[in-house]
Amino acid sequence: MQVILAGILTSIDVIGLYVLIPNVRYKFFLSVWTAALHMLFPLLGFELGSYLAHFLLEWGQWISSILLFGIGMHLLLFSQKNEKVTISPVLLAVTASLDTFSVSVSFGMLNLEETIFIVSAGASALICSYGSLVIANKSQLLLGSKIQMIAGIIFIIMSILAIQQ
Repeated sequence: MQVILAGILTSIDVIGLYVLIPNVRYKFFLSVWTAALHMLFPLLGFELGSYLAHFLLEWGQWISSILLFGIGMHLLLFSQKNEKVTISPVLLAVTASLDTFSVSVSFGMLNLEETIFIVSAGASALICSYGSLVIANKSQLLLGSKIQMIAGIIFIIMSILAIQQ
């Protein structure tokens, strides 16, 4: 049960990221891709953790911070235009899933059950990401383009907080 809960908890951050992005064209594709990466990165973390742990523990927060900052700036720059903002689903999924690698390195050191964790993280990511994207789409109808500005500012703040950790 502890391993399933750990998988669910690693996927909850997807809600915070995806609920702020209203203009995603392929919601289900992005959700499946995010779920796949939430399974792939932990698998890599369990298998290659000893080799890559040092690099990601040192540079992982910087990589995540730069990606979040870039997405935030992209949203802010396009919020003033009347066109829809499109961000690569691959970039969004990688940004949302990158932290699962370093988490799985820690879980690997604790000898948690790998398969159950990976399936739990993937299923949770699929449910959380798709639900968040549907909510974001509905909030776009209520808030209009202001949601893009809010999302951009939040992503930039998240990138700054990620660096400070």
